[in-house]
Amino acid sequence: MLSGILSAFAIAMVSSANAQPVGSLLEAVKSRGIVRCGIHAGLAGFAVPDKAGVWRGLDVDLCRAVAAAALGKSDRVQFIPLSAKDRFIALQSGEIDLLSRVTTWTLTRNTQTALNFTGVNFFDGQGFMVKAASGTKSAKDLNGATICVVQGTSTEKTLADYFGANGMKYEPVAFSETDAVAAAYLSGRCDALTSDRSQLAAIRSTMNDPKSHVVLPEIISKEPLGPSVRFGDNQWANIVRWSLNAMIEAEEIGLKSTDIRSQAEKNSDPAVKRFTGRSENLGEMLGLDNEWAVRIVEQVGNYAESYERNIAPIGLERGANRLWRDGGLLISPPFR
Repeated sequence: MLSGILSAFAIAMVSSANAQPVGSLLEAVKSRGIVRCGIHAGLAGFAVPDKAGVWRGLDVDLCRAVAAAALGKSDRVQFIPLSAKDRFIALQSGEIDLLSRVTTWTLTRNTQTALNFTGVNFFDGQGFMVKAASGTKSAKDLNGATICVVQGTSTEKTLADYFGANGMKYEPVAFSETDAVAAAYLSGRCDALTSDRSQLAAIRSTMNDPKSHVVLPEIISKEPLGPSVRFGDNQWANIVRWSLNAMIEAEEIGLKSTDIRSQAEKNSDPAVKRFTGRSENLGEMLGLDNEWAVRIVEQVGNYAESYERNIAPIGLERGANRLWRDGGLLISPPFR
């Protein structure tokens, strides 16, 4: 399914993306005054509107960070909810400037769709959720089961690979939207629901009785999730890349939204001086002013602040998403 979708528009999209002049998107964004950001249509922890209709989530925060860096204010974002099957077309057609929608970085997506992934903002892995009353303890118990899955995703292929590698059979029940998949699972149309474990936790957190559903222990894939832009504009890719890195770096060097301004004025640590624009003019290298990173932290927060605000409430410990020095995988290249 995924390869068919990709091949249908890959050649045209690659040509279109590569034809875009370097640096043109930043100027277009500045002229428009808005960053158009593609996000999930509704996934707790990553992108979901609150009671006031304001979008919240880890992926949403990345969009706001880019707006703070490029336009000066984190609220200068137009959020465009997208389905899994429409997200790549929206990016390659120019409908959005940035895709920040729980998307796994893969070789196929990086090459055949001309997606330029700009980093990883969440390290994840695919798993399974079942009803506790089923008595299922392991994914190996799912031989012959019906499995609910979102179509048009890498999840479908990983599901097939896992069952094939273990000599097991299954029947897929596929829908294009996460809400439809979750509804099918709850109604009993399938024995198990498969997705990234973060999505399983998000779905379970919104159920009437979360404790009646169990995420099985097996992690059957590696799913580095991150933002992407179109090929052909290195400057814009770098702005998105280093906006994410700024949130990670800020946590590492101890800068938070509550103290970033005072640290920018008083802290004599060379790493802090570079980050806050008091030395080396890193902003100019991106085509931005030298306070771009300060605005990201002040208006959006560092990575830990974003994680605690968005992901911790759905019941996920940081695990692999801890900083590298704390035993996790999260790392920013040096700010120098």
